[in-house]
Amino acid sequence: MTPSPDLHDQLRGSRPTAPPALRARVREIARDEPAHIPVWSRFRLPARRVALVALPAAAALALVSAGAIGLSRSGPATEALREAPGDAVVPESVEPQASGGEKVAPPTFDQRSLGGANDRAQRIAATLGVEVSGSDDVARAAQEALDLTSRLGGHVVSSSVATGDDPQALLTVRVPVGRVQEALTQLSALGRIVSQQVAIDDLQGTLDTLERRERSLVAQIAAVRAQLGANDLDPVRRAQLQARLRSLRAELAQVRGDVRTTNAEASMATIRLTVVTPETGGVAAPPTRLDRTLGEALNVLVWEGVIALALAIVAAPFALVALAAWLGTRLYRRREDERLLAA
Repeated sequence: MTPSPDLHDQLRGSRPTAPPALRARVREIARDEPAHIPVWSRFRLPARRVALVALPAAAALALVSAGAIGLSRSGPATEALREAPGDAVVPESVEPQASGGEKVAPPTFDQRSLGGANDRAQRIAATLGVEVSGSDDVARAAQEALDLTSRLGGHVVSSSVATGDDPQALLTVRVPVGRVQEALTQLSALGRIVSQQVAIDDLQGTLDTLERRERSLVAQIAAVRAQLGANDLDPVRRAQLQARLRSLRAELAQVRGDVRTTNAEASMATIRLTVVTPETGGVAAPPTRLDRTLGEALNVLVWEGVIALALAIVAAPFALVALAAWLGTRLYRRREDERLLAA
């Protein structure tokens, strides 16, 4: 029902005043029940301003944390490219022939830099790039590297040899740790060394932890078996001990498998050999600390995005319910206002 224009003008022209009794009643209520303003309402901030500050701050925090984590993870445990005793040096680039055309001795690798000076379990990974004169030499060098790996008691993990317009050989082999120095020395004699890197990760701490856990599990299994040998056990307690025994045996099998895997990893060294020619442009240099930092930071950002997406997926139903409730409340209030105006 829409009010008539005359009634509308009369209402606007007149200034209705409350009767004195109503005014007195309002003053009495205000005096008896003073308005209570919550303390937290004094510190309320506009949602738009909070969003403008919080979103850039969260993005900056994500970037800083990703950079810090990437920097802490970028460095390998040990990068061994050290000088050998005396004049034996592990050079970055060594020509296989002297200027007069005479053969020169291949470079030697320091045994201490390869982890052979102690009995600790270590993971040794070496990268070696050599350059040969032509396509035929690439195939020859690759075959000699495969033969050398077999003679040293190792095995081939992967092998890729290409000849023709773009000759190149990429080999990944594993040799016994005790013969890794011999392998690197002979592989370096296949051509001119253009890149090399030896990285060592210590596995002794992991192996010691696994062995301590193995001994603890063996002792716990013996104790449980001794308890099961008692004749005065009630059925419930016996069932609990049998379940505990099965759990301990399963964990012991897993720990012993991890010990075998760690020992196998420490007993063999991984060598990645690249053979190229001058026409192929050489071998890509190993990644720098900055490259590794950026790579790790990117991985952290990806995981942060995955976590944020997962949280958004979990919170989406609750947000939709809250939005529906808010819209329903607004619609209800609007209809109530329209109903009161139309009355």
